[in-house]
Amino acid sequence: MLNNIKIIDGGICAVEDVKAAGSRVGKYGLAVIESKNSTASGVFTSNKVVAAPVIHTREMIKGGKLSLVVVNSGNANCFTGEEGVADCVKTIKFASELTGVSADEIATASTGVIGRKMPMDTILPLVEESISKLENSPENSTEAAKSLMTTDTYHKEFAVEVALEEGTVKIGGITKGVGMIAPNMGTMLCFLATDAVISSEDINKALKEAVNKSFNMIVVDGDESTNDMALLMANGKSDVEVVKDGVIDENFQEALNFICISLAKMMARDGEGATKFIECKVNGAKSDEDAIKASKSVISSSLVKSAIFGGDPNWGRIVAAVGYSGCEMDQTMITIALSDDNGNESILVNKGEILAFDGTESLKKAEEIMQEKHVNILVDLYQGNSTATAWGCDLTYDYVKINAEYTT
Repeated sequence: MLNNIKIIDGGICAVEDVKAAGSRVGKYGLAVIESKNSTASGVFTSNKVVAAPVIHTREMIKGGKLSLVVVNSGNANCFTGEEGVADCVKTIKFASELTGVSADEIATASTGVIGRKMPMDTILPLVEESISKLENSPENSTEAAKSLMTTDTYHKEFAVEVALEEGTVKIGGITKGVGMIAPNMGTMLCFLATDAVISSEDINKALKEAVNKSFNMIVVDGDESTNDMALLMANGKSDVEVVKDGVIDENFQEALNFICISLAKMMARDGEGATKFIECKVNGAKSDEDAIKASKSVISSSLVKSAIFGGDPNWGRIVAAVGYSGCEMDQTMITIALSDDNGNESILVNKGEILAFDGTESLKKAEEIMQEKHVNILVDLYQGNSTATAWGCDLTYDYVKINAEYTT
């Protein structure tokens, strides 16, 4: 239990009356999520090349209502022109006929190869199959999450229960994405549901804060996708209002942040070809913006990521990444340390003084830490009181191999 937050089983189906299902044929998958009569909002890619389902859902969600989400994997339906838009509309119409849900309450999302026509003769039968299997069960949440996978090596789902003054609410979610992951969201899809009572306007506020602290703080490769989408649906089944006098309950917000951070960390751990998970925490920044810049810069650095893959505690690459991040810093004050999940820590640089020379205990311990699967980087700037944490993974030979062969 963390500040009234309890991790529970069930993924997105941990929430009452939320149904899900997934189907797959070869490299193509199809998930359907149903949360009838929900208030909803979303956050989308900032890439200027935008996939057809993002264009549709971004417009549709302005109405603040959502009952059904249809998601396909294997094809991004992006850079496909008018035909791509027509295929999106065709999918929505078909799902509407099968479920009786109004077309203006159906969102679509896609992930996969960019610039290829949608194989509608494969997609539509998968829509029908998934809709026929819709059910509120943990197994169905898992199947839906699995159907979203492209180069993911495992499915990603999470759920929490949070105790508020007025009662208990649940939040569940599924996500996918391990490549084209960069600041400002990556090739990631995230679908969240809650039984809380909350307006679409307040959902938008809460979701943006959660996304900024989670999905916008992970980096796998620095490439921003065309299909990014995070949606939150609230069906109100708990009868618990989470906004009072215009203020979102801080425990609800913390729970939403927590589930999004947990899902984001799963994505970073599963980065394409990754062998190590990296967490970079920056303390002592002059402002929140500076802390974010510095932590993202370290996590984004190909040189830092390569060094971690090779087990090289190269503090010079870390300090250089902080230096070009644009944050306020003084190189005579910076402290850099490494740690692992076993409680081992090595201070490489202490207030500008290098401690990790050849033959030192500091360097030896750092080299041992670098062999672990989870490497923590701690940077203290001694410029202020702001802090931020970013997550990522190492850069490996397999990342190049996966992406060299992606469309074949």
